[in-house]
Amino acid sequence: MHKNLRLKIGQGADFIFGNLELVGAFQSKRHKNTEKSGAKARFGCMFKPSWLTLAPALGEVLLLTKASNAKRRQLVVGNWKMNGNLRENASLLAAITKGWQGERGADVVICPPYPYLYQSRECLQHSPILLGAQSVNEQDKGAFTGEVSASMLADLDCKFVIIGHNERRRMQHESDQQVAQKFVAVQKAGLIPILCVGESLQDREQGKHLETISRQLNAVFAHTGKDVFSNAVLAYEPVWAVGTGKTATPEQAEEVHKFMRAQLGVLADEVRILYGGSVKAHNAQQLFALADIDGALLGGASLDANEFLAICKAAE
Repeated sequence: MHKNLRLKIGQGADFIFGNLELVGAFQSKRHKNTEKSGAKARFGCMFKPSWLTLAPALGEVLLLTKASNAKRRQLVVGNWKMNGNLRENASLLAAITKGWQGERGADVVICPPYPYLYQSRECLQHSPILLGAQSVNEQDKGAFTGEVSASMLADLDCKFVIIGHNERRRMQHESDQQVAQKFVAVQKAGLIPILCVGESLQDREQGKHLETISRQLNAVFAHTGKDVFSNAVLAYEPVWAVGTGKTATPEQAEEVHKFMRAQLGVLADEVRILYGGSVKAHNAQQLFALADIDGALLGGASLDANEFLAICKAAE
């Protein structure tokens, strides 16, 4: 069953990008000169005019929600980490978009490295696949060499941003406090944060895994409250299982996901919680069948088109 929504767009309106489809004959002119002979050679995909970026001057726009009766739609996020180049990306994106077209039963997001966000946006714009980023700075702008703000990501049509990934917490020493500030910055820019939490092997062996996850969640709750999580995604990453080939047992994963859901209070049944710990095509279906797992945050598996598509299809 589908439901029509008419949104009034006014000065300074914010837009939440979910399962919404623009209905109308408006097209943007911002790429009108991109269909030149050199475009395909450079980026590996031919640009075409994209649907209009919503603007306050439009007045009323009719939007159609898809599958409005679905409670928690499965979500698969591919985190490319520090991998790829223009040629490899073009080949990978072409294979993924070819295998994931039209109306699908799950949402898919790809998060390439910063330099390839523009290339990925152009290759994905006629696909149901959404664009995301791997991190962000908590500041709006300023003298922060090498950093990228949430508003910059919004300019490139990113819809999601991964924050608090275990590699950022460990290698860049991002604190719970900083992760909370990034969460706020991402939502302020109208984007959806994918908040990652998870325990180390030592925490797991000492039985402190839930204590660690509670601390990481509460650091964000203290900044934002819980209501804002209606426009956020959570991801559980057992650090000892990320990139190691090890996977939490279904019982271990479900225990943590159930615990995380309980922390959300009245939003418990609404927020999507992903599992991120060496998910592969051979174990995806078993994990996705668990009541409190709503998809996956993938690393290496997202760099192989066949593997990635198999996991996406398992989520439908």
